[in-house]
Amino acid sequence: MEQDHNYIIKNKASWNSKVAAHVQSEFYDNASFLQGRNTLNSIELNLLGDVKGKSVLHLQCHFGQDSLSLARMGAQVTGVDFSEEAIQTARDFNTQIGTQAQFICCDIYDLPNHLKQQFDIVFTSYGTIGWLPDLQKWASVVSQFLKPGGHFIMADFHPIVWMMDNHFNHIAYSYFNTEEIIETETGTYADREAPITNETVSWNHPTSELLNNLIQQGISIQRFDEYDYSPYNCFQETEEFEPGKFRIKHLLNKIPMVYSILGLKK
Repeated sequence: MEQDHNYIIKNKASWNSKVAAHVQSEFYDNASFLQGRNTLNSIELNLLGDVKGKSVLHLQCHFGQDSLSLARMGAQVTGVDFSEEAIQTARDFNTQIGTQAQFICCDIYDLPNHLKQQFDIVFTSYGTIGWLPDLQKWASVVSQFLKPGGHFIMADFHPIVWMMDNHFNHIAYSYFNTEEIIETETGTYADREAPITNETVSWNHPTSELLNNLIQQGISIQRFDEYDYSPYNCFQETEEFEPGKFRIKHLLNKIPMVYSILGLKK
């Protein structure tokens, strides 16, 4: 437990320190978001469908752009993140744009102590489970908050990506969840020049670990898709081969960069 507490302290400090830089970055283009831009991508929008009138729980929501985009689409949204800075920013934007989303600041594993209702959709996307050591516990949280007949929708970076070094020249980490990965990062994916240095703790999770834990929690996998591009220019050595689609230039379409899941709670 002491180790678990330690990783939360380090990662929370890291994400708290990034919020201001992310809000101001071209990557997040917050000005156009506040003016009405929907920040969700076609990958997840195609799975979400019409969310009007549906209750949506958004896990690891950062500073709320996607949560509030769902609210603008007519969903009743609750966003969750452990970063106090991120959640305060999300609440400020919620007030500013006049949506009715709710935001909870807590660690995902602790969410059952902060929330009791169940939702039509549980949603999570892009850079999420790598910060969590225990996918069995995570999947139990997903299942607990999903109504019977409700959908789990996820889009995230493919575990193949997390095997590679920053320049995608060689395999630096195991595909399998063999150890915690402790790294020191300067800057951030949204602004590599940001004057921020943080130590982080993360884990690689193979696809089998992810899918099996969801299945064991009563979530039937309806779709699992893989994509040879990222909708975000958040890696090094990229090229934009179509508008809003980024690949590693020297790897072309040879590796999967993103996957998506549509699950149904039995």
